[in-house]
Amino acid sequence: METFLTLAEELHFGRTAERLLLSQARVSQTLKKLERRIGAPLFERTSRVVRMSPLGRQLYEDVAPLHAQMEAAVARAKDSARGVEGVLNVGFLGSGAGSLTAPVLATFRERCPGCEVTMRETQFQDPLGALRGGEIDLLFTCLPVEEPDLTVGPVVIREPRLLAMPLGHPLAGRTSVSLEEMAGETFFGVVNSAPAYWWDFHVPPRTPSGRPIRRGQAVASFQELMTLIATGRGISPVIASVERYYSRPDVTFVPLRDVPAAEVALIHRSGTPGPRVGAFIRAVADTVTANGGPAAF
Repeated sequence: METFLTLAEELHFGRTAERLLLSQARVSQTLKKLERRIGAPLFERTSRVVRMSPLGRQLYEDVAPLHAQMEAAVARAKDSARGVEGVLNVGFLGSGAGSLTAPVLATFRERCPGCEVTMRETQFQDPLGALRGGEIDLLFTCLPVEEPDLTVGPVVIREPRLLAMPLGHPLAGRTSVSLEEMAGETFFGVVNSAPAYWWDFHVPPRTPSGRPIRRGQAVASFQELMTLIATGRGISPVIASVERYYSRPDVTFVPLRDVPAAEVALIHRSGTPGPRVGAFIRAVADTVTANGGPAAF
């Protein structure tokens, strides 16, 4: 069954063999044995293409969730058996995992009572540096993250975006604003160490029609951002949870339409995670699943 699931994901016998550390002949033999047991082909194979048959697709959709649950159960049992201990350093940008932070930590501490979790805030000025440098083991941060040395794990929050502005701003009090209306407004600039694509997602350089959006002073932290907004130095798109966790009386928020929702995910260094990191990733994934999916603000 593991061979079938892997081939269904790869649709390539060579890559499947590499993932499973088997020969291509063994993969082919195993699949033929399963097809004889089922009584019908699960894949349509030619010299160039491998596709799942309708029956194969049905079997994959039925079995994949069960297989994932079984692997997760075995991993949790291993965590308990070896008693994951030590210190795990978890970073977060802004509000981090938001409302799921407490349930995630509770789940992890229940499974790994011998492991201490420390939380550390990261800043705009170097959002990924602490993770790359080994100062933290994992990081809750806003997507997108497209770095070959970092792996994006479970998405924990999916929420709309708002426009933060000072009280008295001409757009304050509106029921919503469009990104097109941002032309001529001053947003905040890019910190050199932050990925350019990350800033382009959160603060696009142009409106949908192509009009430029002006970028002003660079910011290094959420507190600095909110202070500059309050003093009338500019406005900024933010994720909805910022209104809850960073609100202040001299800043107001208006829903921003015509932009994709923001996502916060758990990020870790690429490669096989160690016991502590692996256990925390599983705790996050199980908490998200128990919540019915990523938290919606």
